[in-house]
Amino acid sequence: MKWYEDLYVGDSIADKANRIKWKINHHAGTVSIYVIAFASNRQNLLDIIPAWELMQKSYPGKKQMQIIGLAKGYAEALELVCSIIEEVYQNTGDVDVKSYLRGRKRRRQV
Repeated sequence: MKWYEDLYVGDSIADKANRIKWKINHHAGTVSIYVIAFASNRQNLLDIIPAWELMQKSYPGKKQMQIIGLAKGYAEALELVCSIIEEVYQNTGDVDVKSYLRGRKRRRQV
């Protein structure tokens, strides 16, 4: 798993993001935490995955997965996804989330 440098985090866990990342990386229990990742197929923009599923060593695509957001509860995850897509649309007039976030990272590094 790779973590997006400028991770999107839900308001309810903003002060706990580093600890939650550590727990996910070390396969520790994370109750009610959802990760938002780039879509695993072309039909979707983003995937919302319960963090406990990532504890499975054989989770498909886990090694290539790029996590761009964390949220507590599915409702907050949906809100976060909506705000990410809205940000992308406001800045580009399109919904190509992956290109926008990768380009945004490059612009920050320059």
